Amino acid sequence: MTRFWWVRHGPTKADGLIGWTDVPADLSDTDRVARLAAYLPDAPVISSDLLRAAATADAILGDRRRLDHDPDLRELHFGAWEARPFKDLFAEAGEELRLFYDAPGDTRPPAGESWNDITARVTVAVDRLLSGHGGTDVIVVAHMGTILTQVQRALGLSAHDTLAHRIDNLSVTRIRFDGGWQAEAINHLP
Repeated sequence: MTRFWWVRHGPTKADGLIGWTDVPADLSDTDRVARLAAYLPDAPVISSDLLRAAATADAILGDRRRLDHDPDLRELHFGAWEARPFKDLFAEAGEELRLFYDAPGDTRPPAGESWNDITARVTVAVDRLLSGHGGTDVIVVAHMGTILTQVQRALGLSAHDTLAHRIDNLSVTRIRFDGGWQAEAINHLP
């Protein structure tokens, strides 16, 4: 049995769609970070290579082993929509933006990724982790979209239904593989 302890990075002060835009996490709530670190098992820690995930992973590391960053664990790439305020996006691309969220799958932002693209990318990364660390716990510090791809995998939901799940900053989503995928906890706040 392998358990993936998915941790969403610390909050950011960024506004708009923040995918591959590299913004720092606000980890000033040291009590909350300490509670999270204490809740997690003694297991290897891996993260996306984006600053907000890497800094969060380092903040909870303690004596755990740190694995190399994995760019395949990045958030969805919003392309031309990156870091743009929602009000501006709705004014310019309201219908495309609605379609992107209402019928996720193959719809892509200009020069960005679709839901199916991120799901395929993250699934390859998780399968690599499973191959290299099968039978153990692994802590993965990543992003809301990244985590939701694996919630979808474990629950067998449509993309639309998956996107209705909330994944808070510094929350833990635990997904187990034991011959099949199962979600044990979603959006737990230690």
